[in-house]
Amino acid sequence: MRMRQERESRAQQNGGRASNWRVVPDCSTEIVGERASSAGVFLFSLVLFLLVACVVMALGWAIADGFTLPLLAVAVVAGLLAIASCHIAQEWEKVVVLRLGRFNRVSGPGLFWTIPVAESNVMRVDTRVRVTAFYAEETLTADLVPLNVDAVLFWHVWDAAAACTEVGDFNRAVEMAAQTALREAIGRAAAAEVAIRRNQLDRELKKVLEEKVAPWGIAILSVEVRDILLPKELQEVMSLEAQAEQRKKARIILMEAEHDIFETLDEMEELVGGPEAVARLRTMHLLNESLREGKGTVVIPSAFAEGFNDPALDAVKDILAK
Repeated sequence: MRMRQERESRAQQNGGRASNWRVVPDCSTEIVGERASSAGVFLFSLVLFLLVACVVMALGWAIADGFTLPLLAVAVVAGLLAIASCHIAQEWEKVVVLRLGRFNRVSGPGLFWTIPVAESNVMRVDTRVRVTAFYAEETLTADLVPLNVDAVLFWHVWDAAAACTEVGDFNRAVEMAAQTALREAIGRAAAAEVAIRRNQLDRELKKVLEEKVAPWGIAILSVEVRDILLPKELQEVMSLEAQAEQRKKARIILMEAEHDIFETLDEMEELVGGPEAVARLRTMHLLNESLREGKGTVVIPSAFAEGFNDPALDAVKDILAK
């Protein structure tokens, strides 16, 4: 929704011409869901600090037989080192740990320890399924028809080390790779193929993206094309083409039905009394179908009125007149 609003506002600023600005994916689509509260981690760090400081002070008290300021300073430093080396990762998080600037390991989820000063937590990677919305604005097809296509990408990080060390910003990289693959797929096909073969476009995009992002430790779960917007003129032309195709199919089916009916009537020729009787029977069937489907009136010529022109009837009329 936010992307569409930005598109409309920019199009209005450019005088209604949406093609005068570049398509930029919305990074806000990569928010990784509801975030866990840090109150528990803070409380754990506080308890650990107090526990380590109290233990150091107790040992120093036993050794020095008294409380001194250097002992307090040592206890505080020991507590700070303890909380600096103890970390907690959520169930869905993987933490990349570097030792003196070089990759050392991937830790988490749960409680893990690091060496203060020598080791550092570079990045916490969310391994849950992510959703990225991307689109192609007025992209030309193989037959030079501009299309607007909106799609959704479902993916997740399965190798946190590769995602952090092989690419600078894997969120942005996935967005741009998906958008580029969508534009290339649209450019290789005609407008009608893109509009009709949506499932094939989904599979093609998924295959291309899997090959692209596999070295980054990212797995593509699915790609779904949400909407394909054709120019209004092309929609009308395709609608007329579809109507003509349906009429063609209907006529072919009607002709096949007529062929079957005539074959059946030929088999009934001896039963109903010859070809003329068969033709009259078929005429009656057609008349019945026309009256059933429509609400018109059929006028059939008849010889009933010719009986009123008989000379005997004229004589009767003269007698009655006298």
